[in-house]
Amino acid sequence: MYFRRTATRDAELRGQPIREGDKLTVWYGSANRDEEVFPHADRFDVGRTPNDHLAFGIGHHFCLGANLARLEIQIMFEELLRRLPDIELAGPVERLRSNFINGIKRMPVRFTPERS
Repeated sequence: MYFRRTATRDAELRGQPIREGDKLTVWYGSANRDEEVFPHADRFDVGRTPNDHLAFGIGHHFCLGANLARLEIQIMFEELLRRLPDIELAGPVERLRSNFINGIKRMPVRFTPERS
């Protein structure tokens, strides 16, 4: 969800002084909510264009496995829904308490098991 770096020299960013040794973070979740880039940046807009998604990074930091990860998740959902067509939530979803990983800790579901 973020990465942290340490300033190696004094600098300034948008009028904010940064001193050598300061810890700085970049929060990926804010990338497409930059009010200097997008009008109505906080509004959910499925038609926003351009809207380059940054989940797998950008530039020379772009994840080499991004296409494989997309294919794997597509196949996983296709197979899950094929085998468990009536799967549904059976209780509240509990998210991980983490600033580093955006994930689910517990998600109870119910379904009709396949008969062998």
